[in-house]
Amino acid sequence: MRGVEIPSFYAGDIARLAAGMSQAGREVIPMHFGEPSLGASPAAIAAAHHALDHERQVYWNSPRLRERIARHYLDDYGVAVSPERILLTAGASAGLIALFTALFAAGDRVGLLRPGYPAYRNSLLALGRQPVEIDCGPRTQYRLTADALRQVPQPLHGLVLASPNNPTGAMLSREQLTAVAALCRARGTRLISDEIYHSIVYAAPAVCALEVDPQAIIVNSFSKLYRMTGWRLGWLVVPEDCVAHISTHLINFFLTPPSISQHAALAAFEDLSELRAAVATYAHNRARLLAELPALGFNGLSAPDGAFYLYLNVGHLTDDSLALCKRLLEETGIAAAPGIDFDPDHGRHCIRLSFAISSELVERAIELLRAWLPR
Repeated sequence: MRGVEIPSFYAGDIARLAAGMSQAGREVIPMHFGEPSLGASPAAIAAAHHALDHERQVYWNSPRLRERIARHYLDDYGVAVSPERILLTAGASAGLIALFTALFAAGDRVGLLRPGYPAYRNSLLALGRQPVEIDCGPRTQYRLTADALRQVPQPLHGLVLASPNNPTGAMLSREQLTAVAALCRARGTRLISDEIYHSIVYAAPAVCALEVDPQAIIVNSFSKLYRMTGWRLGWLVVPEDCVAHISTHLINFFLTPPSISQHAALAAFEDLSELRAAVATYAHNRARLLAELPALGFNGLSAPDGAFYLYLNVGHLTDDSLALCKRLLEETGIAAAPGIDFDPDHGRHCIRLSFAISSELVERAIELLRAWLPR
């Protein structure tokens, strides 16, 4: 093989082991992937059935869906966005690939938060772009600061910022995001804001980057709040002068997103109250884990502002988080993601738990951990 070697996505390795256990009839509690256990909303499912019966499944970009997404920005953030600036993608991942190829040349430096979503780093590496990881550890409560960005020694062509962040759930305030965006503008750094976890928050609402920088590029998806992970549908909001260029990359790489998913996603907006009710379950699960885990030896927990993850320091148990995750799965059935996915430097001492599961399963996980962990 002559292609580029990139690190494994280790949560996927855990997923394969967990699937084998489940198929063998063993109990598995799925806290490894960022995947809501509930499926798509009733309106989305009904629309998909209707589309299968009455609509041709062809290459398509739904004008009505783009208009509805534009209304979402006006309703939720007070930002007017033309539907022409909204590009539908085959999941947020496809949108990121198109952005990385359309906006950056081989060798360009793109800043990332560490810990952060591994596919940012690995995709940039595979495409010949240079990921520049900025340490955002416990000292800054896992948040990127303008000071940390200012200390990056060489210019950055781009910055990928996720707020709320995966794996920590840390979120920037309006003041913090404004300072980061202003520094990006001053330095000619293209700001890409991954807002896939917006609307899954537990205190203050998330701030859209467009509120502080009209030229920011937004990445979003129907996977998290809308619970449509397997439907592979996302969107970008890009400046008007970038639309044609980025669209060319999208259509060459991916043609169009699945048409049935677009019908379903449009209908999902009718079920927003039901979708947001699931966030109350996540909030309950978050509270239960934050209350119970310190008594089990997990000290110094950082309460996530948003998303549905806890990033745990397990340094008192191991210096090999992948080995710990495999042992935890084999001995308890709890599937967790190893921290080396998110932080190659310090992640060997961390694991990530997703609490986007039922409250009953969270209680079962607490019970199993209590019995398994050393006293």
